[in-house]
Amino acid sequence: MKFSLAAVSFAAVSMACSFSLPLMAAGQPLKVAVGKMIFHDKTLSQPAGQSCHSCHQADGGFSDPEQVVSPGATPALFGNRNAPSIAYAKFNPELHWDKEEGHWVGGFFYDGRAKTLQQQADKPFTNPLEMGNPSVRALLEKVKKSPYADTLSQIYGKAIWDNETTAINAITDAIVAYENGPEFAPFSAKYDLYLNGKTSLTTLEKQGLDIFEAEDKGNCAACHPSQPGPAAEPPLFTDFTYDNLGLAKNDRLPFLKMARHFNPAGKGYIDLGLADNPHINDGAEQRGKFKVPTLRNIAKTGPYMHNGIFDTLEEVVDFYNTRDIKDSWGKPEVTDNVNTDELGDLKLNKKEVKALVAFMETLSDGYQL
Repeated sequence: MKFSLAAVSFAAVSMACSFSLPLMAAGQPLKVAVGKMIFHDKTLSQPAGQSCHSCHQADGGFSDPEQVVSPGATPALFGNRNAPSIAYAKFNPELHWDKEEGHWVGGFFYDGRAKTLQQQADKPFTNPLEMGNPSVRALLEKVKKSPYADTLSQIYGKAIWDNETTAINAITDAIVAYENGPEFAPFSAKYDLYLNGKTSLTTLEKQGLDIFEAEDKGNCAACHPSQPGPAAEPPLFTDFTYDNLGLAKNDRLPFLKMARHFNPAGKGYIDLGLADNPHINDGAEQRGKFKVPTLRNIAKTGPYMHNGIFDTLEEVVDFYNTRDIKDSWGKPEVTDNVNTDELGDLKLNKKEVKALVAFMETLSDGYQL
């Protein structure tokens, strides 16, 4: 009898490997199942204890809720940015220049430095501030000893272990297969059911939607499109572009206090965002710009902004509403390229701010009728 990889269920693989990581339902594609194993595997960091899921938690919208920035596998080390949600990441386009609009679009991380989702999956393993492996080779030695190593060989061929490039490509390809699966893009928010005519928004939520879309009010939909696309695809609540919102530096960032060899600038460190992306050729014009995030699951993913400066959605909306008329927000970390056209003085009253927040709370997946 021929052995068909496509027919193998996750349950069968789990039994063969005696693997104790979180299980996926039987019948899921093998590559997706193995990708989930890798994503949840805490033995792949140095020291052991941190996985991809540690900073991208399923019940937190695949972000790291309540953390301004995530601690690394070495607890004394921290990244310099808030962990973004990777839910719905499969819809993110590769980094490219939009000639018609005259701006950069897509890419992964807040600065788009990974052009593709697979490149993004590769980076944390050897980042000393994240999973901390000293080299790809050190990572591969751990994977070779894992209970899913033989399954990786079955999917990609035993030759993947002949060199580091083919091996890491197989590992990250499996992670991407999992991230392309249904767990990361369920489209199960109350707003999805509303668009499908299966439920209604409350009066406050509907008012929030109207403000969200109105060009003379919140105008949030200019960067966070809220209506189905041309092929009736559900809205993703991001246009994948980059913007400098005029945020102040967040003095709570542990990164600012870290050892000089990790942060030579010390407390004087300035995050230039897209301008530091090695794939772009117009850095001076992109200083301070960060990728527009999806608002799906936004109520679950605080603290907010690339530096985690705001704890609540109310603070975020208040900032958009009053940035240019309240001194308390502080001086922008990067004063170049600040967006003064679409935010800063929206003239929203307290009830309208509350309505906007109420609407964004309808974007959390897992809504039950």
